[in-house]
Amino acid sequence: MTPQYQIRADYDARTIVVYQAYSSAIADAALRAGRFITPFSFQRMTWIKPSFLWLMHRSNWARKAGQERVLAVRMTREGWERALSQAVRTTAAPKEVAGAAVHLQWDPERSVRGAALNHYSIQVGIGRHLIRTFAEDWVVSITDLTPQVHKAAALVRNGRAPQARRFLPAERVYPLSRSTAELLSPDHAR
Repeated sequence: MTPQYQIRADYDARTIVVYQAYSSAIADAALRAGRFITPFSFQRMTWIKPSFLWLMHRSNWARKAGQERVLAVRMTREGWERALSQAVRTTAAPKEVAGAAVHLQWDPERSVRGAALNHYSIQVGIGRHLIRTFAEDWVVSITDLTPQVHKAAALVRNGRAPQARRFLPAERVYPLSRSTAELLSPDHAR
């Protein structure tokens, strides 16, 4: 049985992949530059998600306005873990949340068909005080996954969800130190 709160991701020894959905203007500029640049906003929080299927649910398989392009953002594990170490859950006291450099929330993980599952996926909001560090120091590469998202979505819509799985990134349990796991636990008082 899958633990209720567990980070699953595509990662290697040095990096982790998080997903974001943007407009074509933001995606094209980022892909050309190999990093986030204007019109990406450095003045507002950006949410990163290691769960591909959660982002598919959120962006309706890249069909929501302003979320037509799905990017795989490979970032350093050092940056990811630094963000996690500063995270405050969005359910904390409003004053704590307002002053946090990083927000986090757990949302129901999704199946390939979009159904809510009985375990959760993490979302991490990088606030404007850390966003330049994220964009300039932590991001290693940006890849456009939109073509494979469209192929997978077409298969799901045509009742061929098992075949769509071949277009999904491989995600496995992301290892956390005991202290980080405790910090991220919904039961942890911060």
